[in-house]
Amino acid sequence: MLFSKSKSRLGIDIGTSNIKIVQLRPKDNKFILETYGLVNVAYQLGSKESTSSISQTTTLLKNLIKKSNATATSVVASLPNNVVFTSVIDMPRMPEDELRQAIEFEAKKYVPLPLEEIALSWSQIEDRSSRQIVSEGSQSSFAPDNSKTKVLLTAVPTVVIDNYVRVLKDAGLEPEALEIEALALIRSLVGEDPSTVLVIDIGAKNSSINLVDRGYLRLSKNLTVGGDTVTTSIAQSLSVNFARAEQFKKDFGLTSQGQQIPQIMRPILDIIKNEAMQLINLFESRGQQISKILLSGGGAKLPNLAEYFQILGKPVALANPLGKVVYPAELKGIIEPLGLNLAAAIGLAMRREE
Repeated sequence: MLFSKSKSRLGIDIGTSNIKIVQLRPKDNKFILETYGLVNVAYQLGSKESTSSISQTTTLLKNLIKKSNATATSVVASLPNNVVFTSVIDMPRMPEDELRQAIEFEAKKYVPLPLEEIALSWSQIEDRSSRQIVSEGSQSSFAPDNSKTKVLLTAVPTVVIDNYVRVLKDAGLEPEALEIEALALIRSLVGEDPSTVLVIDIGAKNSSINLVDRGYLRLSKNLTVGGDTVTTSIAQSLSVNFARAEQFKKDFGLTSQGQQIPQIMRPILDIIKNEAMQLINLFESRGQQISKILLSGGGAKLPNLAEYFQILGKPVALANPLGKVVYPAELKGIIEPLGLNLAAAIGLAMRREE
């Protein structure tokens, strides 16, 4: 059952460099922006956080909620892609209760942790045709068997979930759901687009490449490089501090001016580009086509980045997470530059009751 049209929802994205929050209220086919906010953090929650780190994150979140006047009691938070195991697997068609038992058995093949240490969830995926991509960790293949159904398998270490829930509850919130970041991005960036889209999300310290077909996540590849990796490379090469290197990155981007700085950036960006190319080649070698590439995340704001990724041979554009969001005209100059940073939080706040 869908939630009431008048019910606001707060999306919380605890990333590697910021905590982002967005509160939306659904109205017809749009969402009214009620408030938003972001604050810098120095670390990411995971499985090995100290009590002090959790306490600091809680304090930052509480202050951010107070400062932004967020009031929604319905809260959805994201789990970053790099702490989540995802696979799209083929399963024989069978009744749902039997499928549940079979998936729990099959999960042992795909999740590199004991089942008692993870929270396992799954959802069936519609097939576009009988030839669809199947992910097995970092390996992928195609299976043409119509007698099988595709299942998105998601596993998260329970200690990670415990840390996130603790932060939210200590901040006075009651989490309605925890959702992997990739699904939130699909909701805000792709929506009901029926085509096959490659979403490249570039964060501060991590990036992800997400293959989305008719709104369904087919494959998610995580990379341990991001915008801060680029900045650090500039700082080391030019012997300047991080803040100065960050300004150089924003000023020069990948333009032809200041040749030294763009050349310093390229080896890092090539890692993302090469991974994306491998995925495209694999997918299209079986007769299917990726229609476009969308860039998201704070790192996607690097000048001329879209032009750089055109070497992949697909139309490339900056994503627009604000496409279904209504906000006052006077906020346009403030909220639009932040849109790419807020993409996951927006997608979380758009989530319907499931």
